Amino acid sequence: MNKNLIALAVAAATFSGAASAATVYSDDTSSLAIGGRVEARALLSENAKNENALLLTQQTSNDVTDISRVRVNIDAKTQIADGVQGIGYFEREFKSDNANDENRYMYAGVNSDKYGQIVYGKADGSLGMITDFTDIMAYAGSVVGGSKLAVSDRTSNNLAYSGTFNNLTFKANYVFDGAAYNDTTGQKTNQNGFSTAAKYTVGDTGLALGVGYAQQKDQTAANNSVNQTSKQTFAVASYTVGDLYFGGLYKYGHRDANNLENGDLTDSQGYEFAAAYTMGKAVFTTTYGFMKDERNTSGAYDELANAVSVDGTYYFNSNFRTYASYTYNMLDKNKVGKVAASDQVVLGARYDF
Repeated sequence: MNKNLIALAVAAATFSGAASAATVYSDDTSSLAIGGRVEARALLSENAKNENALLLTQQTSNDVTDISRVRVNIDAKTQIADGVQGIGYFEREFKSDNANDENRYMYAGVNSDKYGQIVYGKADGSLGMITDFTDIMAYAGSVVGGSKLAVSDRTSNNLAYSGTFNNLTFKANYVFDGAAYNDTTGQKTNQNGFSTAAKYTVGDTGLALGVGYAQQKDQTAANNSVNQTSKQTFAVASYTVGDLYFGGLYKYGHRDANNLENGDLTDSQGYEFAAAYTMGKAVFTTTYGFMKDERNTSGAYDELANAVSVDGTYYFNSNFRTYASYTYNMLDKNKVGKVAASDQVVLGARYDF
């Protein structure tokens, strides 16, 4: 039981309910499963409102915000050859305020039991497998891993491959040129690139290692000029012994971040540490992440992230859990503002189906 709970904690970013999905249809060649989660979340932190778009007047208060959400997914498979399946997956997220409802996943492709899986649509990039080494919290995300480029994260227009061969897992994806529009100017923009990652589990030692790379171009369709080319490299390691888990992450980015004080595009460098301890049906996790402006030629404030998070989760069973999470933000509020430097307290209850 303990090892299963630690596995749930470490895989929290990807455990969307599919693991407990109910099969609603099945025959000799095809199956259809429906799963998801209902998650009630109350957030206490500084909230801001821009009263004037030009003056950017900021009002803050420590209100409780309802950030509850529901996810529903459909997982379909059909046998198309010996050891080969056609697959389709869809997941929709509904927010409490209806403002940011989104299709999280929408892809189809082919899976081979021997050679791996290839899909196209809105699917995961390759670096999520790497950032999951430290993205283990019940609520608070990885402050360094959360800065990964769009082409390496969950994104649309994405051709993605993943395969596991004994102790090695390999992923690669390419995001094609696609159309998006700037909400302010109405100008059409394109974003494309690729990412790749590998993870290796060292036998039964409890040690796992990983490395990943991503490159992305942002273009403006008006003259097809390249505004910027961004690059990121990640390296990670983890060690599991008994009921304890330890993870570490290092990132170096080229033109992949913005200075929090003056907005300058810059290189970044960061690291993150994570730990988890399972005690019966309870899992306790903590992370510390730090990231800085690596170039900072202007002399502006150079910290991009500096936070420690702790939380506790209690699993009543495989379907229902409750948790409490606290993030202590160590950014300088006099430099980046109260909102960007605010602490967060979250209470949550989650039902997976």
